[in-house]
Amino acid sequence: MEIQELYNIFKKNPVISTDSRKITPNSLFFALKGENFDGNKFAQSAINDGAAYAIISDKNFEIDGKTILVDNTLKTLQELAKFHRKEIDIKIVGITGTNGKTTTKELVAKVLSKQFKTYATQGNFNNHIGVPLTLLSLTNDIEVAVVEMGANHFGEIAELCEISQPNIGLITNIGKAHLEGFGSLENLINTKLGLFEAIKKSNGFFLLNTNDNILTERINNYENIAEYGKTNNSIVKIVEIFDNIFLKLKVKICTKFYEINTKLIGKYNTDNVLAAIAVGLVNNISTDKIIEAIEEYEPSNNRSQLKKTDKNTLILDMYNANPTSMSLAIQNFAELDLPNKVLIIGDMLELGKNEKQDHQEIIELINNYKFKDVFLVGKILSSCNYSADYKAFENVNLLNEYLQHNEIKDCTILLKASNGTGLKKCNLIINN
Repeated sequence: MEIQELYNIFKKNPVISTDSRKITPNSLFFALKGENFDGNKFAQSAINDGAAYAIISDKNFEIDGKTILVDNTLKTLQELAKFHRKEIDIKIVGITGTNGKTTTKELVAKVLSKQFKTYATQGNFNNHIGVPLTLLSLTNDIEVAVVEMGANHFGEIAELCEISQPNIGLITNIGKAHLEGFGSLENLINTKLGLFEAIKKSNGFFLLNTNDNILTERINNYENIAEYGKTNNSIVKIVEIFDNIFLKLKVKICTKFYEINTKLIGKYNTDNVLAAIAVGLVNNISTDKIIEAIEEYEPSNNRSQLKKTDKNTLILDMYNANPTSMSLAIQNFAELDLPNKVLIIGDMLELGKNEKQDHQEIIELINNYKFKDVFLVGKILSSCNYSADYKAFENVNLLNEYLQHNEIKDCTILLKASNGTGLKKCNLIINN
């Protein structure tokens, strides 16, 4: 079936599902196939639950009049999303980077929504499946979409840009993450720069974070660039940072100075805020509205999130972690003028062959500071060399067992780890 023909079907049934357990009436079910699953097997179930059609790649699961057979369901999903993106007149802001993608995406969407009907990537739908699903969720009444793009292998950002065709792009920063999939830092850098190359190719607009040395060294020879950060010609320049749990900034926009009181935790969120301001400015949103949007934003989903329990004050940052973000979080926490600070960190995942060294360097960093207690959670961290004063556990269950007999009370606690470490299951801290 030609994409145009499938697109005509999509227009009549504009809801896409890749999960047969979450079928809505008159939707299209794409039977994706992976190493450990085969969506073709659930085509009949999807139809039974109300899907208008199931797009399949295995003729053994054909249902007369209800299935559409294609060579590759993922490729077809991506091609359909690319076709849809070309059919709708929507400005798209593409965001990628090692750290801060989601927070920046949320801040940018908050700013843009002050003036435009805005849609942003939901949850973690930022990969080769999530980006097409995000695009296929866009309707004609949307004026601007903020599309987050993540990658864990070489060249993936260029592929996502080919599908999404962003008009405005920004790379939050470049650091070490997912090196297991990229193979090297250079491959990671070139993959992230795929967004800049796509913007150049389409003659779009790029926002350059001048606080990131790699970006400033690699991005040049393009006229449609606005800088933000530390340079004098930045459209928004950082002047001063005040940080006592919640981040407060003094910035310069044109010739005027502004103070911004955020609900974000950590100086490392400074660049995320500046990026959102820059996007607002290039879209001609008033400075007052931009600042209002940023001050209204409250983080959630364990990303720089403050939570007060009956016993402690928590800083939850457990959605993702890599050597860069972990170091910044620990340094920021150490610098906060607060009593009884407790550090609970978990393994950083998908770092590749140097993962042990990367974790050991984090422990060496911790050694430079004084915390009331330090807890290391995960097989990698617990196998490193660490101070006898630190407490190490191979998993969260063992940590919970310890906490049953050793209560932590009246402390400020930073919990930081990759999501896969399961630190969010540290129930005796988070829910008490």
